[in-house]
Amino acid sequence: MSDYLAIDLGAESGRIIHGSLRSGRLRMKEVHRFSNGAITANGTLRWDIVRIFREIRVGLAKGAKLGRVNSVACDSWGVDYVLLKGDGPLLSLPFTYRDERSFRSYAMAMRKFSEKQLFEGTGIASISINTLYQLLDDATNRPELLKMADKFLLIGDYVNFLLTGVARAEETLISGSQCWDVRRRDWAWPVLRRLGIPKHIFPRPVAPGVKLGKLRPYLAAETGLRSAEVVTTCVHDTAAAVAAVPAQAGDDWAYLSSGTWSLLGVELPKPLVNETVRKARYTNEVGFGGTSRFLKNLVGLWILQECRREWSERGEVSDYGEIVRLAKKAPPLRSFIRPDDQRFTRRGDMVAKVQAFCRETRQPVPRTHGEIARCVLESLALLYRVEMDALEKLTGRKLSVLHIVGGGSRNDLLNQATADATGRTVVAGPVEATAAGNILIQAVAMKEIRGLKGVREVVRKSFPSKTYRPSSDARWAGALRSFKSLKRA
Repeated sequence: MSDYLAIDLGAESGRIIHGSLRSGRLRMKEVHRFSNGAITANGTLRWDIVRIFREIRVGLAKGAKLGRVNSVACDSWGVDYVLLKGDGPLLSLPFTYRDERSFRSYAMAMRKFSEKQLFEGTGIASISINTLYQLLDDATNRPELLKMADKFLLIGDYVNFLLTGVARAEETLISGSQCWDVRRRDWAWPVLRRLGIPKHIFPRPVAPGVKLGKLRPYLAAETGLRSAEVVTTCVHDTAAAVAAVPAQAGDDWAYLSSGTWSLLGVELPKPLVNETVRKARYTNEVGFGGTSRFLKNLVGLWILQECRREWSERGEVSDYGEIVRLAKKAPPLRSFIRPDDQRFTRRGDMVAKVQAFCRETRQPVPRTHGEIARCVLESLALLYRVEMDALEKLTGRKLSVLHIVGGGSRNDLLNQATADATGRTVVAGPVEATAAGNILIQAVAMKEIRGLKGVREVVRKSFPSKTYRPSSDARWAGALRSFKSLKRA
C-alpha cells in the first residue's frame, strides 16, 4: 500500500497526479493542473520554465497532504532543453521545438550530413524539431552560450535536477533527441563532433526506474515531502504511456499514443536500423524493461487543437466535446487533408490551411466547424491505416489490434473512424496512460511491483477500456484510394 506523485508535463498543460497502489489496483487523482504553452520573447517561442517549476512546487505541496508519499517522478514532452552552469537555475529560457530556428538549422545540418548518415549514426529519423538541430543552432548563433554552459538537460531531466541537484540524462527521453545512438546506447559522439556541438555539456545517462535521491532540503520543507525519493520514471511521456498499454503477451498489436502528436509503433526487442526503415521515416527509441520503441512521429490532434484555438479566439466554439458533436453531424468522407503535409507543422492560420489544401486538391472545401473537424479526424484515421500497413511490412508482423492511449482515446468519432479506416480492432484506454506509466514505473523502482509485465497487469485491473470494431461501410475503401492520391509537401 503506497502513494506516489507524478509530475506530467505536456505542451498544453501540466499536472500533478496522486497515485495510490492498493491490492494490485492503481487509483489516481489529479491534485493540481496548470496551463502551459509557448510564450513570445524577442520574436522567438520559448517555454516559461520558471513558472512551470513554480506550479510543480504548488502541486507537490498539495499532493503531500494526501498521505505519506514514497516517491516523485517527472515525465515531459521531448526534444526541448535547458543549458546550465554550475548549480544556477538556467542560462536562457528554453526554446520550443516549434520556433522557426528548428527549420533553419535542419536545412543547415542537411548540408553537412545526409539523412542516411544521420540515421546510421543515431537510429533516429531526421525531423526538424529534433534536439540535434536546435543544438546546431546554438553552436552556430550562440556559441558563447555553449562555451559557458557545463550541462545540457532536456525538460524532464531539468525538473529532476531542480528537485534533487542531480544532473542525469534519462534514456527514454534522450533517445528521441537524435543526439543518442540507440544501438550503442551512448551519445552519438561522431555526429555531435561533426556539427560542432561540444562534448562537455552532455551528462551521464541513466535508465528509467532508478532512484536519483531525496528532494533538495528547501523543497522537502516547502512541500512537506521530507521522506520521498525522486525517481527516473520513463521521463519521455510517450515511453511512459507505452509502458501502460494494457496489451497481453504477443506481437499482434500496435500502440498509438494519441494527443498533440500521434506516436504509432510497436515494441521490439532491439532497434531496427536499415535503409528501408530510414526511407519510411520510422525511428527507434528506448522503452521500459529493455524494449525498443519502433515508431513514427505523426502530426496528431495538433491540427484540430490549432483550429480550436482560432475559433476560441474569435469567440466561436471552444469546447472539444462540442467540436466532436458538430463533426458527427457533418457529412462523412467528403474531403481529406494529408496531416503529414509540412504546412500543418507550423503554428497559425490552421483553418485556412485545411481549407486551402482541400481547394488545391479539388475537393469540397469544408466550411463549418463540424466539416473542418470531421475532415481532420477522418484524415488522421486514414493516415493511421497507411502507417499500420507500413509497420507490418517493416517488421514482418501481422497487426490485428491497435491500442490507443492518451487524451485522443476519448474521441469516439476518431476511434471508430480509425477502426473503419484500418480494418483492425481498436482498444481505447487508458486516457491517463502517461500518468499511470509514470507512477507504476516508480512502483517498480520502489520494488512494489515487478517489471513491465507487472505494470501492464496493474493497468488491466485498474482502468476500463472500450473496443471499436471495423464497420462494413464500403466507402472507406474509396476514401483510402482518394487519400493515397493526395500529394503532400
